[in-house]
Amino acid sequence: MKLEAYLEQRFSRSTVKYYLRDITIYLEDTGEEKAMHASWSDVMAYIENLRGRYSNANTVNRVLYAIKAYYSYLTESGTRDDHPCRDIKLRDAKGKETQLQDLFTTEELETLLQREERYSLAGTRNQVITSLLIYQGVTAVEIANMHLQDIKLQEGSVYIKPTRKLNERTLALKPTQIMLFYQYIQEVRPRLLKNSQSDTFIITLRGSTETGEGIAYLLETIKDKFPGRKLNPGTIRASVISNLLKAGHDLRVVQVLAGHKKISSTERYRQGTSEAMKAAVVKYHPLNHN
Repeated sequence: MKLEAYLEQRFSRSTVKYYLRDITIYLEDTGEEKAMHASWSDVMAYIENLRGRYSNANTVNRVLYAIKAYYSYLTESGTRDDHPCRDIKLRDAKGKETQLQDLFTTEELETLLQREERYSLAGTRNQVITSLLIYQGVTAVEIANMHLQDIKLQEGSVYIKPTRKLNERTLALKPTQIMLFYQYIQEVRPRLLKNSQSDTFIITLRGSTETGEGIAYLLETIKDKFPGRKLNPGTIRASVISNLLKAGHDLRVVQVLAGHKKISSTERYRQGTSEAMKAAVVKYHPLNHN
């Protein structure tokens, strides 16, 4: 079945028209061969470019839906056996403050390292990923883009490559991470690769390079740990940034650590600190103890 016929069975005539146009542009921009084998991070990189091209978030979302339909067609037709962007959901709401109920304390974040694993290889690998999320506050795409040469164990640091939205930066590793990363690089990663070659830092349990989908799925498996709250790479990163500001770190320092290109991006997380101050006033103000 051809793509157009596939779409016509599932969408209205007007939707098919827009989807075919968006898919055609996507294939022209990306290249048909590359698009056919695109990973999660490849699609996200394209979406990031769209955000620079279109000011309307609804337009970006529509293009994403079209791309999702394209990969659904490829999977259902047997051209590929995985869907690289099925779980991508965009929340483009510029200027909105991060919701407090979605944030986690440092102590809550560290409990994510305590999950039980059936296989020791998975346990070490997943702890490496989780530690990067909760201690360095990096994004899933940044983790997927890491290579072995970016990990500087002797210096106790990790280099984060720049993206269209975030600056490059070198972040310090916790002492416990250094030992954990050493074990992963020397013992676990070679066993996951199974004699294949790759300089990508994170390897999936199937022996392929991590695209970002596995990181989102990893958190999906433990979201019941915090019922009613959103546990994903985005809320973890927001929590890390907010917690740094609550701890009294200078706004400019936090901006550098977070990789924000604009100070206003970092200021959005200050509201967590102001809420904490309000709570303290309510709790300790003399008028509340009469």
